[in-house]
Formats: sequence, C-alpha cells, structure tokens
Amino acid sequence: METPAKILIIDDEPDNFDVIDALLDSEGYELSYVANGLQALNLLDSFQPDVILLDVMMPQMNGIQFCEKFKSNPQWKHIPVIMVTALNSKEDLSECIAVGADDFISKPVNSMELRARVRSMLRIKQQYDALQETMHFREDLSNMIVHDLRNPLTSIILSAEMLRLGNLSPERQFQKSSQIIASGQQLQSMIDSLLLMAKLDSGKLILQRTDIDICELCSLAISDIQAAVIQKNIELITDLPKFGGSISLDVDLFRRVIDNLLSNAIKFTKPNTQIVLHADYPAPGRAKIQVADSGSGVQEELRQVIFEKYEIGSFKQAASQIGLGLAFCKMTVEAHGGKIKVESNQPQGAIFTIEI
Repeated sequence: METPAKILIIDDEPDNFDVIDALLDSEGYELSYVANGLQALNLLDSFQPDVILLDVMMPQMNGIQFCEKFKSNPQWKHIPVIMVTALNSKEDLSECIAVGADDFISKPVNSMELRARVRSMLRIKQQYDALQETMHFREDLSNMIVHDLRNPLTSIILSAEMLRLGNLSPERQFQKSSQIIASGQQLQSMIDSLLLMAKLDSGKLILQRTDIDICELCSLAISDIQAAVIQKNIELITDLPKFGGSISLDVDLFRRVIDNLLSNAIKFTKPNTQIVLHADYPAPGRAKIQVADSGSGVQEELRQVIFEKYEIGSFKQAASQIGLGLAFCKMTVEAHGGKIKVESNQPQGAIFTIEI
C-alpha cells in the first residue's frame, strides 16, 4: 500500500487549518499543522512533507520570509510551496515568486481549486523523486559495473606486464596468455549480456528458434564448466534422460541461460559439496530444467526481486555484482513463453527451475 502524501500547513490561524482539513478530507493525505514559520523550520529537521501550504500574512516570520529561507536550503528547495494569500497585487505575487513559491491560491479557499493545485504540486514532487531515484540508481549501477570490470582488466594488465618482462618459462607464458584470453572473454560476455538485455527489454530481439534436445544443450554447457568444478572441488551430478525429445527455442540465448544458472551455482556453492543438473520432458513439447546447489540459498523475500535487473541476493567479494544474470534468464525464458522460479533446496541451498 502506498504511503499517503504528507501536506504541511503553516498558518497562525487554527481555524484556517480546520477549513483546509475539511476541504482535503476525501483525498487521503496526511496533514500536519504548525502555527508559524519558526516552528516549521524546527519541524523540518526531522520531517519532510511532499507539499507545503503556506499562509503569507503571519507574525514573527511571514510567509515570504519563511519561503526565502526554506528555498535557500538545498535539502528542502525541491519541496513545492503553495502560498495561501489574500494579496492580489502583481507586486505581491512577484515577490512570492522571487523567493521561490511554486503556486498560489487565494483566500477564501475554493475546495476544487485547492485539490487541483495540491495534486499538481504532488505530481511535480513525484517526478522529482523519480528523477532522484533514477540518478541514484545510475550511480549505483556505474559503481557495480566498475567493480565488475576491474577484476578482468586487472588480470589482463598484470598478465600482459609479466609477459612484457620476458623472464617467464614457456609454461608460465602459456598460463598468462591464457589468463588474458579468459579475462577478455569475460569482458566480452559482460558487454554482450548488457546489449542482449537492452534488446530483450525493448522487444527488438527476434528469437531464432531451432528444434533441439534440451539434454544435449545441458551436456554442452557441462563440458564448459568442468574445469571450474574441478578447481573448486565440487561434485556435479547430472540427471539427464538418455532418450529425450526436442523443443523449439533460440539455442544461443537458452545456452546462455543454462550457463548463467550453472555459473551462479558454482559461485555460491562451497567446496566439497554438490551441484545437481536435472532436465526432462514432462509432456510433449514441454521441457523442465533444474539447477540445485548447496550454497547459502535465497531468502524467501528475495525470491521475486532477485530476477529483476540489477538486483543481487547478497554481496560476494570478487563476484559479478551487476545483477544481470538472473534478469537475463527470466527475460529469455519468458520470451520463449516459459517461467523461472527459485525455491529452497533442503537442507541448504537453492533450486532454480525453468519450465518451457
């Protein structure tokens, strides 16, 4: 449920608050009231409204003085201020605009006009909040991409520097050149994933469907991760029928889906434990793939958002943090008319299931 918009009313006459409260009663806003500008400034240190209704004529600090001080604060200046005024001269209104007022409403207050102006200012505030959220999101995304790019780039630079020094044995030279190739391929894969996600998101990617045995596709994926499984000392158990069937899908895209699920399983599974890859055909024209790991699992509250773009379940040092892998899997599976889910793998771990 959305939280109600917060409206702060600043007016030295309590009766005026009662009038506005009655006029806005049906809108579902959260109304707060203070009697003067000094009280409002003290309140704003711990409370930020979505819109302020500000009376112009007040003792101690009038509305124009308050608005000038309020709008000069970078933390507050984005909050819309509607001046409630009995002043009608162009000079008075010009002075209000000069100190940063966003809108006006004349006394006596008309209910229809009040509701319309408050809604208008709330839309402006919501647009500002959305823009700020986007900016923070882009900053976080940039930090995640930099984190992910740094590791393979560092590996390439260090390996190239060691080769340049020229004092390595042939075996070490081969090892360092292999690291450069592997890190370059990792960078290329990250860039390809970003481009594919953009195409999938915009609906511009056309599936190139081919009839293929899903078990054959799983077997090909297994052959590419054997080295990583051995290096981490993980037992990979496969449960693939000898005589399968066929299903129509984009082989390259779906191979990436399986690769992502297996890579995630390896990443989060501890040494000396198991990963299970299962595939079958529960009915003609339907396929099911499951990847079960023995890692830390996925908390129940994260089992939906983990498939969203740029979401990660938990931070893992030296692991990719962009959060595109599972989002790519979800978008690809759904583009094929299928569905993907994650559930608990008792006693520990997660099971990712694809049905298509």
